Amino acid sequence: MSSNFTLTAELRTDTGKGASRRLRHASEVPAIIYGAGKEPAMLTIKHNDIMHACEDEAFFSSILSIDVDGSVEQVIIKDMQRHPAKMQIMHADFLRIDAHHELHVNVPLHFLNEESCPGVKAGGLVSHLMSEIEISCLPADLPEFIEVDMAEVDDGESVHLSDLKLPEGVTSLILAQGEGHDQAVAAIHMPRGEMLDEEVEAGEAEADTSGEEEE
Repeated sequence: MSSNFTLTAELRTDTGKGASRRLRHASEVPAIIYGAGKEPAMLTIKHNDIMHACEDEAFFSSILSIDVDGSVEQVIIKDMQRHPAKMQIMHADFLRIDAHHELHVNVPLHFLNEESCPGVKAGGLVSHLMSEIEISCLPADLPEFIEVDMAEVDDGESVHLSDLKLPEGVTSLILAQGEGHDQAVAAIHMPRGEMLDEEVEAGEAEADTSGEEEE
């Protein structure tokens, strides 16, 4: 359960909107860490540190280490508030993890073999219907991403959640609700212009056939 991400934080005692505003002006991010049967702790993290970590997609689906005044805790990020107009993180929530308790985490999807699949070779376009899925697993089994193999997908076909090969110990929370909850994560379709051309050609062929029958 090692972590590739370590953030240094400090405990804070000031709370409220005014205190948070002062922290942001000082390029600090107010944060909270909670869970694992311990009391929540209010933290501050340097904005540049957490902003740099966010540049890596894996940051949001990995076990993180937070060094709080010399005491390191293992966490996952549960929520992050961003400024609607600026490149600024406003607040972050971290959940302590327990090696013996399952996590519910959103994990990104990585799409493979799109350019070489039959549907794209035939001129089709790939639509990503999901960019991430929610999974359940123990911390030690947490994957950074889930692969979606498009190698055999043809025009008009889709890849569903049930088609994904999840790592051992990992469960899709949507699929766990039953067969009726299986959803498509990607599909291949022809560009709209080509579809219209095909419809016109089909219509012309039908008209020709009708004309021949009348003769």
